[in-house]
Amino acid sequence: MTTKKNAALAQNRKAAESIRTKVNTTGNSAAAQRARLMAALRKGPVSTIAARKAPIDAMMPAARIHELRHQGGFNIVLTWVFEPTDGGRLHRVGRYTLQPGKWRQS
Repeated sequence: MTTKKNAALAQNRKAAESIRTKVNTTGNSAAAQRARLMAALRKGPVSTIAARKAPIDAMMPAARIHELRHQGGFNIVLTWVFEPTDGGRLHRVGRYTLQPGKWRQS
C-alpha cells in the first residue's frame, strides 16, 4: 500500500472517530450538525425539511449526510418523497434512513 493511501486511510479513520465521539451539539459547526442529525437518524427516518428545523437545525442536510457516509462510513439510505412545507406546498424531498452496515457507494 502506498504512503498516499495510508495517509488517506488514517485521515478517514480520524474523521470517523471525530463523528463518533461526544461533540458539543449546541453550536452551528458541521460537527455539531452531524451529531444532531445522527441522533435523530438513530430514532428514525429524517426528511430534508425536518433536518432544517429545530432541534436538528442543519441548513445543508445533504452535505451533512455526505460527510456521515464518506467520513463516518454510516449506511444512510435516501428515498425521495413528497412532503409539505410549513407553507402547505408539496415538495419532493429526500428522506434519510440509517441502515445497518457500512456505507458502500453504488
